Amino acid sequence: MSKLKDIKVLSAAAMLAAIAIVLGFFKIPLNQVIEIRFGSLPLSVTGFLFGPVIGAIVGAVADVGGYLIRPTGPFFVGFTISSIVAGTIFGVMLHNKEVTIWRIVLTEVLQMLIVNLFLNTLWLSMLYGKAFIPLVGARIVKELIMLPINCALITFILKSVNHIPQLKKSVTLN
Repeated sequence: MSKLKDIKVLSAAAMLAAIAIVLGFFKIPLNQVIEIRFGSLPLSVTGFLFGPVIGAIVGAVADVGGYLIRPTGPFFVGFTISSIVAGTIFGVMLHNKEVTIWRIVLTEVLQMLIVNLFLNTLWLSMLYGKAFIPLVGARIVKELIMLPINCALITFILKSVNHIPQLKKSVTLN
C-alpha cells in the first residue's frame, strides 16, 4: 500500500488505466456474448510493475472509467469484479518474477479460466438469461484462439518493459 503514496506509481498506474480504457473501446464483436478485446494487456503491465493491489485498483478504474466514458450496455458490477480479479491474478503471478513464456502462459490460462470463462460467462448468463454451459461452450473456442495471441503480446510487452531500466526503476519501490 505504500506504493500508492508515490506520485510516479500513481501517474504510471493512471496512464495504464487510461490505456486500458482506450483499448477497451476497440473490440471485435463476434456475436452478442463473444467479443475479442485487448483491454487486459495494460492490466498485465500493471500487475507486473506494481503487484496485485494496484493491479486490482487499475482493473476497477479501467472498467468503471470505460463505462462512464462510453457505456455499451447496462452497468453490471460483475464485470468490475472480473477486472479486479484479472488485475490481481496478473499481480500475483508476474510481480517481481522473471518474465518467462511458461509463467505468462500459466498466468494467461489462469486468467482465461477464472475470469473469462467462469466469471464473465456467469455475468453474461445472468444479464441475458442464457444457460451457463452453452455459453461456456461458445466462449471456449474464442478463448483458445486468443490464448496464444495474448501470450505472445504479453510476452513482447513485458520483455520490452523489462528492458527499460529507467522505467522499471522509476515506478518500483524497493
